[in-house]
Amino acid sequence: MDIEILEELLEEVRSGRVPVAEALERLRVLPFENLGFARVDHHRQLRQGFPEVVFASGKSVSQIRGILIALQSATASILVTRLTPEKAQALIPEFPEGRYHPDSQVLTITQGEIPDRGRGVIVVISAGTSDIPVAEEALLTAQIMGHRVEPLYDVGVAGLHRLLAHQELLSRATCFIVVAGMDGALPSVVGGLVDKPVIAVPTSIGYGASFGGLAALLTMLNSCATGVAVVNIDNGFGAGYLAALINRKD
Repeated sequence: MDIEILEELLEEVRSGRVPVAEALERLRVLPFENLGFARVDHHRQLRQGFPEVVFASGKSVSQIRGILIALQSATASILVTRLTPEKAQALIPEFPEGRYHPDSQVLTITQGEIPDRGRGVIVVISAGTSDIPVAEEALLTAQIMGHRVEPLYDVGVAGLHRLLAHQELLSRATCFIVVAGMDGALPSVVGGLVDKPVIAVPTSIGYGASFGGLAALLTMLNSCATGVAVVNIDNGFGAGYLAALINRKD
């Protein structure tokens, strides 16, 4: 349950606009709601600052629908990752507040304006155009969590002058998400230029010897630049969430 929604409910109880019995009924599903196939964690917003995120891969349309209905009754912002276009097409008509982002396969559902929870700007950098879907997953995750994000795409080490042309943007960032496949070298370059945390995201983009992103992952784990942390292959969501925690005001 969103903190704002809970505060509003308590104020309504105090003023007498909502009976205690009705408030108890609304709070009945805390801390979780058992749907049979899933236990929706309504308490996560209070514990961690953002509601449970729906990982759509492996779930049926009916399961995703049930989880979204449960979440929508208790929170104003919902994030669904790894949602195929076919499943999105079946769900969107039932959730008019939703917006599907086909490149990143992310669905966002928001009711009202998202409060600004950040203390600065997160810069999401991709090495190549082929890395943009993972970068967009990171960007959308941080955005729906209430953070200002600026993209800087296709500035990999094969043409390093493209990155160096944006020194002003690099100097303004609170933290960075750097997404790269192939040799995975870009996070080390960015880490050597800035004095803020760099979250490195290896992608599965590359030729045969990239081993589905393993080569980029090992390069990033062995970075000689300081201040570089690494998430799993293609895990844009994890990078966006971590960046939001770094950038939040409190």
